[in-house]
Amino acid sequence: MKRIALLGMPNTGKSTLFNRLSGASARVGNWPGITVDLMSAKILLGGHIAELVDLPGLYDLQGFSDDEQVVRNFLTAHQVDLVMLVLNSSQIDRQLSLALQIRALGLPTLLLLNMGDEAKRAGISIDAEKMSQQLKMPVIVMSAKYGDNCPQALQAASQLLDADTGKSSPEQVVALFEVENPVEQELEQIIRSTVTMPMELDDALTNRLDRILLHPWFGLPLFFAAMFLLFQLIFTLGAPLQDGVAWLLDHFRSAVLEPGMSSAPAWMSGLMINGVFDGVGTVASFVPIIVIFFLVMTIVEDSGYMSRAAFLMDSLMAKVGMDGRGFVMILMGFGCNVPALMGTRIMRSRGMRLLTMLVIPLSLCSARLQVFVFMTAILFSPRQAPLVLFSMYLMSFATIFLTAWLFKGKLHSSEPFILELPPYRFPTARQIWLRGWHEVRHFLRRATKFIIIGVVLVWALTNFPADVAPASEASYAGQIGAFFEPILQPIGIDAKLAIALIFGFVAKEIVIGALAVIYGVQGEALQALMGSSIDWVQGLSFMLFTLIYTPCLSTIATIKSESRSWPYTALALAWPMLLAWLVSFAVYQSLRALGF
Repeated sequence: MKRIALLGMPNTGKSTLFNRLSGASARVGNWPGITVDLMSAKILLGGHIAELVDLPGLYDLQGFSDDEQVVRNFLTAHQVDLVMLVLNSSQIDRQLSLALQIRALGLPTLLLLNMGDEAKRAGISIDAEKMSQQLKMPVIVMSAKYGDNCPQALQAASQLLDADTGKSSPEQVVALFEVENPVEQELEQIIRSTVTMPMELDDALTNRLDRILLHPWFGLPLFFAAMFLLFQLIFTLGAPLQDGVAWLLDHFRSAVLEPGMSSAPAWMSGLMINGVFDGVGTVASFVPIIVIFFLVMTIVEDSGYMSRAAFLMDSLMAKVGMDGRGFVMILMGFGCNVPALMGTRIMRSRGMRLLTMLVIPLSLCSARLQVFVFMTAILFSPRQAPLVLFSMYLMSFATIFLTAWLFKGKLHSSEPFILELPPYRFPTARQIWLRGWHEVRHFLRRATKFIIIGVVLVWALTNFPADVAPASEASYAGQIGAFFEPILQPIGIDAKLAIALIFGFVAKEIVIGALAVIYGVQGEALQALMGSSIDWVQGLSFMLFTLIYTPCLSTIATIKSESRSWPYTALALAWPMLLAWLVSFAVYQSLRALGF
């Protein structure tokens, strides 16, 4: 089987091309000799079955960041039959040097000048045929976003694989990495003879928007106002869909599941209905809101606005020892902490990277979002719920800034911050759909692993020993809750909520399912029962603790693999737990003192 390495600079659309070529067949795997996971997919090219490996974005093969080392290690440890190099057509004068570096390694290379539509709008024209002759490699101007010239790119890749000549072995690549390859003079000559650029790249709409969105006084308030409006939109669109899914699940339980399990042993009926179905069903009812959240965030992220948010936040982040890149990683953590932690490899300074990794788990990830949507629906009115949810995001930022400020002296960095603002873009419907489907698929995978296992364990703890009442103080769950009661009682968290928090350490998605199993009901019945057993002050304390306390197991495992330090991993476990208790204690006791 042939192996194709997909290379490119950051923000060139490499991931968009990978998704277009791989569809839903992508997988994550750990490669021998590589300490990080890489995305790969099997694709059909002409008569070849090829494995397409998506390598981290990099600026320079001779750089010292972790991402650049990963690329070098891959190219020197594995036989590569073809390099598909993706560059940004509208920034070709700054990115073509990477093509010259790849060519110097003697690897068969197909140069894909992506975002050709943006280059055309900017008045840039590229003579791809002449550039191909001078670089001695095929060059294709394309758009992965719209699919323009993608068939031609695949055909060119197939022809290069058919040729199967001039290929450097990993040993030869290692030797060539040691050779200095001055490219400046040749680079200037190629650009001058093949690229026609306007005297000034000016996008009137971008400039007008930036004058407003990057305003030194109004920029940040506008950003947070936009985020609040997005949450309001998500709730408005998602609530009816959530109610519809909950109704379908209730109907399925009463019309199909309960009659079907009527003849089963009592323990099996309880496990399947009160355990698996109630737990997983309660979580599943929130899928519509999660899908809408990611569809909306895809539009925001791909529009180029998040890069501008990082620019706006850079001066504030600098006060707590971080920079705008850290803010980008934090925003990524609002989707999932794991890829955000892996994204810190772009930072050359270990101190900066460790500080950023310490605060990323405090981001309000999508798993926690499910818990907060559930709790706000129970305890607050439809008008209050978006505001409460928005306050959770503000609290997330507050704990991030506090943590960074406290630890910046121990994890110091003086690395300069460089950020290139991309033009404003609107993602295609296909991009939005692929992102939404990816998140749903990720959720379903976790549902079949962590959530089902978690709710079954919770059911066992609440129903055993067999001679006691389910979920009573005499059950195993009740005994565990009683053990932690002295610690959690001062912050208003009772024994039942404590069990859900314990299982939330495995995966935060389990929390809602665990509550359904612990209380013995699901859907609207669960909301009504919890609404009558706890008040909004307890609920707020529970949400704050869930927001801050120890991240899930997959996040902890990623922190360990990325930091390569057990003491640092222990710090990443202990500090959020302590901070969560202190914040919840302060809020809960203050509200009680005020008479709430």
